[in-house]
Amino acid sequence: MSETLRNLAGLPAQPASLADSTLILIDCQNTYTTGTMELEGVQAALDEAAVLLDRARTAGVPVIHIQHTDGPGSLYDIEGESGAIVAQVAPRGDEPVVVKSYPNSFVETDLEQRLKALGSTNLVLAGFMTHMCVNSTARGAFNLGYAPTVVASATATRALPGVEGTVPAAALQAASLAALSDLFAVVVPGVAAVPD
Repeated sequence: MSETLRNLAGLPAQPASLADSTLILIDCQNTYTTGTMELEGVQAALDEAAVLLDRARTAGVPVIHIQHTDGPGSLYDIEGESGAIVAQVAPRGDEPVVVKSYPNSFVETDLEQRLKALGSTNLVLAGFMTHMCVNSTARGAFNLGYAPTVVASATATRALPGVEGTVPAAALQAASLAALSDLFAVVVPGVAAVPD
């Protein structure tokens, strides 16, 4: 197996502890649970995200929810059912929701200002879709100097058309996570791999 750029650059191979991180749940919206945009393995990923969220809440770790919008009547209509955050991982109390319109959660949002106010440098990321908004946000975080950890079991994606035919969701999931772990993030297999 070849070396990752992370290893060659001397970057950490292990995740920071949850206690020293901020949990960011990306686009855990109803649109991904049914119909055109239903993701492969979405319910299992939501179950894992719920466990992660419960751990963060129990530990008093800051939680930020990200919600994508493309406006009224779209698949991501945050005023409608499709764009709503899944009840299983919905915000509670004063947990903030950052609404975005781009795959990278830092673009034209106040996410970075919120993280600076919290003094956060370590981020634990989960949500949807692995190849799109999770990938873009992890890369954006890395480029801004944050240390992201992506919890693989709490992410999911879907099959996509490719130049040589359909790319199965499992292949896209694996490739997206491998690309992130080459440099941009520590990728852990599941919630249990994130230390308290």
